[in-house]
Amino acid sequence: MEKQKYALAAFDLDGTLLDDKKNIPPENLRMLRRAAEEGLLLVPATGRIPAGMPEELMRLPIRYGVLVNGAMLYDFERGETIAREEIPLERALEIIDYMDTLPISYDCYFHAWGYIDREKLARVEEYIRDPGILKLVHTLRTPVDSLRQYLSEQGDSVQKLQMYFRSETFPLRERLLRELPALWPDISVTSSLPMNIELNAASANKGHTLLTLCERLGIDRKATVAFGDGSNDSSMLRAAGLGVAMGNAVDEVRAIADVVTVSNNDSGVAKVLREIL
Repeated sequence: MEKQKYALAAFDLDGTLLDDKKNIPPENLRMLRRAAEEGLLLVPATGRIPAGMPEELMRLPIRYGVLVNGAMLYDFERGETIAREEIPLERALEIIDYMDTLPISYDCYFHAWGYIDREKLARVEEYIRDPGILKLVHTLRTPVDSLRQYLSEQGDSVQKLQMYFRSETFPLRERLLRELPALWPDISVTSSLPMNIELNAASANKGHTLLTLCERLGIDRKATVAFGDGSNDSSMLRAAGLGVAMGNAVDEVRAIADVVTVSNNDSGVAKVLREIL
C-alpha cells in the first residue's frame, strides 16, 4: 500500500509543540524545518493571538495560522484576518455578568489583542502560577478600568473570553465545563490549561477553521495531520486526516486520536513527523 502523502501539518502550541517551559524543543524545530523543505504546509493552530506567536517559530516559512481557537484564520504574510468567527457583543456582556458572580478571574481577546480589568491583572498571580503563561498575560493584555464598559463602548464582537481558577476552585471549573454548554448552546466551551476555561463562538473551533483553510487552498482534509493535547484541539483532530494526541493529552483527546505520540516534553511532534515524511 502506498504511503499517505500529507500536504499540511496543523499543530497546537502550549502542551503540544512547546515543552512545559514554553520552549520549542530543538528536535521539533528541526523536523518542522525539514517538513517545510519537503513541501508540507506548516499551520500553527492555537488559542493565542498573532502577537503571542513564538519568535523562533515565525522564522520558519509559516504563511497561515488558525488562531484564537479558530476565531481567526490569519495570513501572517499579509498581516490580515482571512476569516473570523466571534461572540456577539450582547452575548459576551451576558457572559461577563455571569462571570462576575463567580470566584474567578477573566479576560478577553478583542480585535487580536487582550484586555483585562485593571484590578484583575494586579491579582492574576493568584490564579495563574505558570511563569510562561503569566509572562504572556502581562505582555499581551491591556488593563482597563472595566472590561464590560470598555467592550460596550467599542460596540463590536469578541473573539474569546477566558476564565481563570484558583487551585481550590478547580472543582467549580470541572462543573462549569460540564454545565456551560447547556447554558449557552451558541458558545464553544473548551480548555487548554489546567486552570482555565475558554469561551468562543460555537462556530469558532480549530477543526472548522482548518477545513476552511483546506477548502481555500484546495487541500484534501485526508492529506492533513493535526497535533493537540487539550479539549480545544478535539475538533481539529477529528477534522484532520491523521489526528495525533500528545502523550500528555487529556483523556478526551486521546480517545478520539488516530495516534498517540510521546509527550510535549519529549518532542512528540517531531516523532510523528519523522514517521510520516
